[in-house]
Amino acid sequence: MKHIILGTAGHVDHGKTALIKALTGTDTDRLKEEKARGITIELGFAQLALKNGQTIGIVDVPGHERFVKNMVAGAGGIDVVALIIAADEGIMPQTREHLHICQLLGIKNGLVALTKTDLVDEEWRDLVIEDVTDFLTGTFLEGAPIVPISSVTAEGIDEFLEALEQIIDKTEERADPGFFRLPIDRVFTMKGFGTVITGTLLSGHIRTGDAVEIMPLQRKAKIRGIQIHNKSSDEATAGQRTAMNLQGVGRDAIQRGGILCEPDTFEPSTRLDVSFEYLPTATRKLKNRTPVRFHTGTSEIISRIILLDRDEIEPGDRVYAQIILETPTITMAGDHYVIRSYSPIDTIGGGIILDPAVKKHKRFSDKTIADLTCLAGDPSSEKTMIILERAGLAGISSRALSVRTGMPLKMQHKLLEAMFSKRTALLLDREEHIVVSASLYATLQDKMVAELRTFHENFPLKEGCPKEELRIRIGEYIAPKLFNRALRDLEKGNKIFAEKEIVRIPEHRVNLAGDMEDLKNRILRLYRDAQLTVPTTKELMEQFPGKQNDTANVLTVMVNEGLLVKVNEDMYFYKDHLDVLTHDYRTFLTTKEQATPSTFRELTGLSRKYSIPLMEYFDKIKLTIRVGDHRILRERKDNAPSR
Repeated sequence: MKHIILGTAGHVDHGKTALIKALTGTDTDRLKEEKARGITIELGFAQLALKNGQTIGIVDVPGHERFVKNMVAGAGGIDVVALIIAADEGIMPQTREHLHICQLLGIKNGLVALTKTDLVDEEWRDLVIEDVTDFLTGTFLEGAPIVPISSVTAEGIDEFLEALEQIIDKTEERADPGFFRLPIDRVFTMKGFGTVITGTLLSGHIRTGDAVEIMPLQRKAKIRGIQIHNKSSDEATAGQRTAMNLQGVGRDAIQRGGILCEPDTFEPSTRLDVSFEYLPTATRKLKNRTPVRFHTGTSEIISRIILLDRDEIEPGDRVYAQIILETPTITMAGDHYVIRSYSPIDTIGGGIILDPAVKKHKRFSDKTIADLTCLAGDPSSEKTMIILERAGLAGISSRALSVRTGMPLKMQHKLLEAMFSKRTALLLDREEHIVVSASLYATLQDKMVAELRTFHENFPLKEGCPKEELRIRIGEYIAPKLFNRALRDLEKGNKIFAEKEIVRIPEHRVNLAGDMEDLKNRILRLYRDAQLTVPTTKELMEQFPGKQNDTANVLTVMVNEGLLVKVNEDMYFYKDHLDVLTHDYRTFLTTKEQATPSTFRELTGLSRKYSIPLMEYFDKIKLTIRVGDHRILRERKDNAPSR
């Protein structure tokens, strides 16, 4: 069975609530103030069982101009609208405004109830029908049934129900993107139950016991109970009017305009890309940055509209724009919205959300307009590519991608698999399903190679660049997981060479020339002539005043070339001399079995200044191991029989 919501629309006192009572027996005016004033103020709800067995939910909206924002809050979940026009008054201001709102919200099916026909004669009724027919020309209700009806005499009730049944038969359920989302239109407390919310489930499904997130508060709660048409249920699905008892959150934390949704799926946003239609009935031009009232779901948010390719628009214009919200909300690409003027308050336009989580655009950008034109089109890989580019190198989860493209999650996954095969998208994290644009990834790799080349030009005497330094030099935050993957792929492609924490271009070699080559030869002679009584690093620097940086670089080059061995930060040795000492020390330990600082000094003739660092060095390279106050060969320790 389809889940369909019928909503009323029309001017105040045209008989919306009376018609619902005649159809269902339910008086949707439940407030004392509504009873006293005889008008609908808040949203009302009922259900209707049709002859074909179909049960539909009904949302009754207020018709008074002061309560249009309540009307918009109820109209967001409507599938079929009953436009109510009183025969004795005909088309009135809120008749026009409500029809505009329904059209802007994307409602495509409906009919007209010409009410209060018991108050007019047949000739007048026919004139009003003719007027209404002309009024509906060019709207989604053009050609829709116009049913004369009286809620007092019940005349036309059967005909209305028959016409409604035919319309519902041809009305398709809304496409379901798969994410649970329910805009909250009522919040109250029931004794013994606690916090209860009501709303029309826009998409997905929910079961008792499921976790939910209240947005934009980003607060978690749990579904304690579900009611549909005043009957308890274990589950609710898209298109149903439902009441839900929440566990873990108080009444004061929630209000109309909040959204109940699937946890960890939506991110609050204060900037939206939209297509915008400025109604032809508007009375003046609309300027860039005009303050407006933005309506989506059940919320009203003060906002500003940013025109992206002009400074003002005329009534009837259709443009692309950004909406900047004073407070955050959550939406999905493809959602409809309504714009009302800030003051005086009137419906002036609306449209469709193209990207619900955007950054500021540079105005008058041809690329921005081209991207928005693509986002306004049918679901495609091009649309996905635009969102991937906007997500940048941080990547985006497939769920968030589905929210920003408006595609159902299954369709999005299928499209991504095709993009992975074509290598136009990259799956960075399989567990969280984080996706990155392949073109941005290639650009990152190119930038890494370019930064390495620049590093070699600036520091020709350094063997390479530390990995972490290269990541920082890119100029924007790059997640370690993405950076390391790029390094691995570049190394596989022989575009870089990595050794431990250092990376370089494969063809990079440290070449000393001129004064630097002369400095190298002088340092080499100094260490070679010093035998094992080498200068400390500080003493070496003092011998080459003004050349401390060059000296340090040359030392690094000589170590990399295998001419010198770095024992610690303060001491380097000529490699050939150290090799001889290593051989002699090993022979000594093989014969004597152990060495102390004093016996090491006897072997080498070196003072404590050199002997202690050298003994620690031999420990570090795992020739020896310290046992108490003496050293033995590590191989002897490793081969000793266990007791």
